[in-house]
Amino acid sequence: MKYLITESQLDRVIFRYLNIQDFIQIEKSSNIFFVNSDDDEFAQIRYNKRGGFCQINLNLIEDISALFSLNDATSKDIIGKWVENTLQMEVTYAQWVVFSKSEFLRVQFN
Repeated sequence: MKYLITESQLDRVIFRYLNIQDFIQIEKSSNIFFVNSDDDEFAQIRYNKRGGFCQINLNLIEDISALFSLNDATSKDIIGKWVENTLQMEVTYAQWVVFSKSEFLRVQFN
């Protein structure tokens, strides 16, 4: 059986999924990091308040893609919308970060 859902409905379902991940927000300098636990060294998402851009761990994007049968670019964009909605700050650009232990996602990064 196939179901047709609108883009806004899909966004809401994915937003709920991301909300139940219970990411912890850590603010350092001009960045907000979304981590799984307080002692994580690397974030799943990094939002830069000055530039309005966010960097997203490719593993998180791929998880969303697989779970909701989306391509990576669409998943990345929806995660960017979720960050914008969660922080109530504009996301000017969202990009994926290939290496989960990238310096871009390191919480101590300034």
